[in-house]
Amino acid sequence: MKTFYVELTKSYLIRIKANNKEQAARIAELYTSDITDISTPEARKNFSFKIEDISREVNEAFEVTEA
Repeated sequence: MKTFYVELTKSYLIRIKANNKEQAARIAELYTSDITDISTPEARKNFSFKIEDISREVNEAFEVTEA
């Protein structure tokens, strides 16, 4: 198998109770975890792949609105 680097962007909407917008953004950045490999051994075998590593490159809140 060949090895590829894939840059992937995902967005999450997280509802947080906080004292202000800045605190809410910081909490979202600090207290949420990275995605993990959720592939099964069967899927890896059937589709012939292996996720070797997932690393966070960007972790920045870009919009915060009061509910």
